[in-house]
Amino acid sequence: MKKALIVIIVIILALALFGAWSLSALESSGAEKGEHLQTVEGGKKQRAIFGVFAEGKEQLHHALILAESIRTYAGSFKNSPIWIYVPEKWMENKGAFAKKLLEMDAEIKGSTAPEQALAFPYARKVFAAAKGEAGAKGKAEIFIWLDDDTVFLQEPGEFILDRGVSFGYRPVTHKLIGSLFSEPLDAFWERVYDRLSVPETAVFPMTTPADSKTIRPYFNAGLLVVRPEQGILRKWATNFPILYEDPVFAAWCKEDRVKFIFLHQVALAGAVLSMLERGEMTELSSRFNYPVFFDRLFEADEAFNSIEDAVTIRYDVFFRKAPPDWEKKLKGPKEKIAWLKERISRTKN
Repeated sequence: MKKALIVIIVIILALALFGAWSLSALESSGAEKGEHLQTVEGGKKQRAIFGVFAEGKEQLHHALILAESIRTYAGSFKNSPIWIYVPEKWMENKGAFAKKLLEMDAEIKGSTAPEQALAFPYARKVFAAAKGEAGAKGKAEIFIWLDDDTVFLQEPGEFILDRGVSFGYRPVTHKLIGSLFSEPLDAFWERVYDRLSVPETAVFPMTTPADSKTIRPYFNAGLLVVRPEQGILRKWATNFPILYEDPVFAAWCKEDRVKFIFLHQVALAGAVLSMLERGEMTELSSRFNYPVFFDRLFEADEAFNSIEDAVTIRYDVFFRKAPPDWEKKLKGPKEKIAWLKERISRTKN
């Protein structure tokens, strides 16, 4: 009797150990695919989903290069879903890009924006970001919103946000209409904070990478890492009309082209600061959103000519009229420079 009991206990322990080992192996397998296995509403929650908006053919060309860079260099994130948003009218012609989308395992989606918003630059991007975040809710731990001129060169480990953190960001590249932290709020930013319900206690300093200015929070809209359940990007889309429909902001934008161009980014600052505490945000390192050759296009305190440590780069419009020997002036791994040259330097205006 005792022997039989001992045998039963041994069998139970063996089954328990095997079950634990099987679960561990399953989780490891999911991690290798860039996925985090977690039950959400009866399904599997992705580790991450990438989203990008393409306004036209040139931007769609960029977005497909971005997708290829994710599949090539993003490490454990490389198999994450990629959603490419385009204006709704473009969906009728998506067959022209079907082969490339299939190769990159990327999905193209339509997006709309309010008619009044379309008078402002980058307006469609704001509403596409909100739609992407809403779609990622319940499906992914993080939603990564990117500008189309982004390229991944390494695994973005910093995208794995700590518990309690809901927003990963980079500061704007240079000050422009940002508010210097050492100076009183001007009338523009004072009205922004008032209209978007930003408390004074939410403000903290950050430093711009290109001109080293210490400013109040002003986030680069080209790289945003969010927890989709928080609704940060949906708040961005709610904030934007509050600004562009305001006659005072409309007058300022008419007088100042820079305010006109970047009003959407101002709305983002208001969304984040009105929703999150400082401890719920994290500034990504300068290895992210590295503005390659930015000094060739705009003013900068240093040369941005090395991708040695870069995880993601941004190239803006540099390759529209790039010098023929640009790759000789860029420092970094030769194979990655060759990869960039083969793809990005084909970009046409």
